[in-house]
Amino acid sequence: MDKVGILTAGGLAPCLSAAVGELILQYTKISPDVEIVIYPYGYQGLLLGKSFIVTPEARRHAQRLLQWGGSPIGNSRVKLTNVEDCLKKGLVKKGEDPQKIAAEQLVKDGVTILHTIGGDDTNTAAADLARYLKEHHYNLTVVGLPKTVDNDVYPISQSLGAVTAAEAGAIFFEHIVSEVGANPRMLIIHEVMGRHCGWLTAATALAYRRRLMQREFLPDMGLRCERYDIHAVYIPEMTLDIEREASRLALIMNAVGNVNIFISEGAGVEAIVAEMESRGETVDRDAFGHVRLDKVQSGQWLASHLSGCLNSGKALVQKSGYFARSSVANAEDLHLIHESVTCAVDAAFRRCSGVVGCDEDHENTLNCIDFSRIRGGKPYGIRSTDFQSMLLAIGQN
Repeated sequence: MDKVGILTAGGLAPCLSAAVGELILQYTKISPDVEIVIYPYGYQGLLLGKSFIVTPEARRHAQRLLQWGGSPIGNSRVKLTNVEDCLKKGLVKKGEDPQKIAAEQLVKDGVTILHTIGGDDTNTAAADLARYLKEHHYNLTVVGLPKTVDNDVYPISQSLGAVTAAEAGAIFFEHIVSEVGANPRMLIIHEVMGRHCGWLTAATALAYRRRLMQREFLPDMGLRCERYDIHAVYIPEMTLDIEREASRLALIMNAVGNVNIFISEGAGVEAIVAEMESRGETVDRDAFGHVRLDKVQSGQWLASHLSGCLNSGKALVQKSGYFARSSVANAEDLHLIHESVTCAVDAAFRRCSGVVGCDEDHENTLNCIDFSRIRGGKPYGIRSTDFQSMLLAIGQN
């Protein structure tokens, strides 16, 4: 009899709770006798040997998990190949190999199928575990589900939760943009999640403008569309000419009375890091070697460079990251999660390891993609018709 393990890892995304719920529902429907074990806080729980069994009560009411955001079973950022970081966090002892510890725990628990819900790091780590166990004559089937609000995993066209995050970010800005009337010459900067990929920033901007165009205005009372529109979008894939943009935006500030900007948290990072290091500052990095974006603050950096040029009365920087990434999955994502989980469970019973997603290399067909083809860092296609049309409409070209 199979034993199924489930873990979520990495940052939050609007699909996690729903994906766990769908997995429990699907296994209960197809094979109710299969035992399901949860590793709390992802790979951290696995390394520490902590787990719990999904009870009959939880299986009966797993549908409730689809109504929540976040990950009730817990996430953590643990890289099994980063021995030093695992040692620092107290997850292993000196001289121990985290990968070996995790693999041996899966064997000890009798897990034959492991579902990992996370980004490319989470799923490729799981692939390494499966490969390690196979070399030691233990067969583990690993089927991952792609979770990243950045939507930047090759060759998957749509990651779970990304659409919801964009919609939530748009709703977030609908509230923040009302601040245009709080002070004369307001500069509002909306910082959106996205380290290397601008997909979420672009998708959030597009979603906001779609919603904006459906609203009613009253110009005689100051409710003019141009005041509430977006005036600039900056993402990592684009070159930011700060002097040219300052000149363009100054004209908008004078004409409209305010300026609204969307920026990816990863946009301009190289320039910001260079400035910090030139001042002798140390730039913090995480367990994966990434610059800690909370220490970089691209929105604040942009505000400091533009405020004087625009003669703004006040600069307001707001981040939608935590609001967006912890949202409850919307109807579109719930449908994708259901279809993906159905495919994942089928793949698991067929002993097919990989990551389930809509394969861009095969006409976006939903299937189990071999781990060897999975990698992160997929850039946003800035030449897309929708994005270019938006840039043209806001005068940024």
